Order: sequence, then C-alpha cells, then structure tokens
Amino acid sequence: MFHGPDAALIILAPVLAPLAYKVGVHPLHFAMIMILNLVIGLITPPLGACLFAVCSIGRMPLETVIKPVLPLTLALIAVLMLITYVPAITMTVPKLLGFI
Repeated sequence: MFHGPDAALIILAPVLAPLAYKVGVHPLHFAMIMILNLVIGLITPPLGACLFAVCSIGRMPLETVIKPVLPLTLALIAVLMLITYVPAITMTVPKLLGFI
C-alpha cells in the first residue's frame, strides 16, 4: 500500500516467492495472486496512482470518483479471493498448454 507496484514487485517478489513455494504454492499461481494484489493497490488510496490519474484527466475531485469505483474494487477483491483459494481457476489453462 505504501509503495508503487514496480517497487513492491522488485522488493517483495524475491522475498515472498521462495516462501510461497515452500508452503506449496506454484510460482505461476503466486505471480497471478501478486499481480492482482498490485492492481488493487493501483486503484485504492493513499497511493492509488491510477485513481489519481483518472481524477486528474477527468478534472474531477477524488470523492466523486471513489463512489463508482468502490463496487469494482469489491469485485476485484472477490476475484482475488477466488483465485487465491481455488487455484484450479488460474492453473487449468497453463496445465492444458503444458506449462506445468
């Protein structure tokens, strides 16, 4: 939440990926979870870069933009829970294509 997605990816991925692998999470699945988490961070304050960019481009106050974005953010969190706890959702296509 307090880093941009690029810095968070560079700092956290090398630390968390080996831990996730030791716990039994496939590296590809972990990458999908991490990227979706970073996307959610892009649209939530305090450092929601995309949210502030949209406000600037549309010349609208942040309060006006947050209300319509809230249901979409909740949907993203629901999708994050689904792909985190049901790995078959994200791992079926890579298995069929022979990546796993």
